[in-house]
Amino acid sequence: MSNLLAAKERTGHRRSNLTMLRENGEIPAVLYGNKNGSTAISVNSAELQKTIKEVGRNGIISLDLGGTNHNVMLTDYQIDPLKHEVLHADFLVVDMSTEINAQVRVQLVGESNGVKDGGVLQQSLHEVSVSAKPKEIPEAINVDVTDLQVGSVITIGDIKGNYRIGINHEDEEVIASVLPPKQEEEISTGEQQDGGIPENEEGRETPPSPESE
Repeated sequence: MSNLLAAKERTGHRRSNLTMLRENGEIPAVLYGNKNGSTAISVNSAELQKTIKEVGRNGIISLDLGGTNHNVMLTDYQIDPLKHEVLHADFLVVDMSTEINAQVRVQLVGESNGVKDGGVLQQSLHEVSVSAKPKEIPEAINVDVTDLQVGSVITIGDIKGNYRIGINHEDEEVIASVLPPKQEEEISTGEQQDGGIPENEEGRETPPSPESE
């Protein structure tokens, strides 16, 4: 799916210029991969967030810059941690017939049998690097953990056959595992002795030393 997003070329790079842009509902951004190398642009904040919701994180966006449309992907963006607003965005011009590398989130699905038995599910990989043509890049890599038992793991090699794209990780890299349930320490009163003092030490006769004889 492709959505149209309007962009304007920008010339002001000072902090005051960027602040004014954001106050006017615009986001400073950079367009990479075009014939000129990179171009400083701005896009409407509300329109960008709407577009991301519609096409997804790795969707193809038709970026209209000065009347010319570019097929682009959103490769990176910065979020204000307090306001949760986009502060800056990077777009990459893509050739729809050429493979590119992209980051795709890993989503665990299903309820693990190991968790039902009291184990703890641990996700080691939250994103993977993939190689594919732009339209073939998925929004997420779904990993079914239903059959995962306590002490077992799912690796990259276990899921590679499920996708017709390249996954740029070693087969042995762990995606998820189920750890054994935490053992509670059993500490009973009287069972733990003071360090270095054996049981029944009290009351035991101490033989006299040679000096005392």
